Amino acid sequence: MAQIVTGIRSVLSNPRVYNLVQNLFGARKARRLIVSSYFPAHDHYRMLDIGCGTAEILEFLPETVEYYGFDASEDYIRQARQRFGHRGVFRAELVRNATLGDMPPFDLILAFGLLHHLDDDEATGLFELAASHLHPEGCLLTVDPVFCTGQGPVARWIIGKDRGQNIRRRDSYAGLAANHFEKIEAIERHDLLHIPYSHCILRCQKPIVRSP
Repeated sequence: MAQIVTGIRSVLSNPRVYNLVQNLFGARKARRLIVSSYFPAHDHYRMLDIGCGTAEILEFLPETVEYYGFDASEDYIRQARQRFGHRGVFRAELVRNATLGDMPPFDLILAFGLLHHLDDDEATGLFELAASHLHPEGCLLTVDPVFCTGQGPVARWIIGKDRGQNIRRRDSYAGLAANHFEKIEAIERHDLLHIPYSHCILRCQKPIVRSP
């Protein structure tokens, strides 16, 4: 996983500081818009959140959602349990096929702000894992910063300072999913935060599951 965690960026490893900075930039607005625009319209579904951070997405979800959140940071997961412990299952570990074991398939898999921390091989592995554990009628949703044509200099500069070192263009994000999903919708949005910023949202459906 390629990311910068030294210098000023190191303070973002603290979950309270991370959430404060995120909210100053408008992360709550982004989560609200993502949920209202792209999440299932009904209230009963199984959700896997890969790289869930402090699980702040739960603020905008009905309590009937069956939620599983995974993150590599023990500090982030500890914070998630303190606030949302009654709302789901939280595990401080990387998601692997063995980790999910014989769990029933998920209706929604979310990777919010994760792909741009992964190199191409790691990202392809994530799409393969998601396709293997998604319900045939389910959806994988990814949200990441993106470099795009016509992007303003301020947005480009801010995005370039991200901890993640694999920020891509929209077609490059979509291409990583092509071997594992039949239907891929790649959406650019520039209105999710309070600051100039561009996101690429992938909606991946109809998973392709290959025999081992």
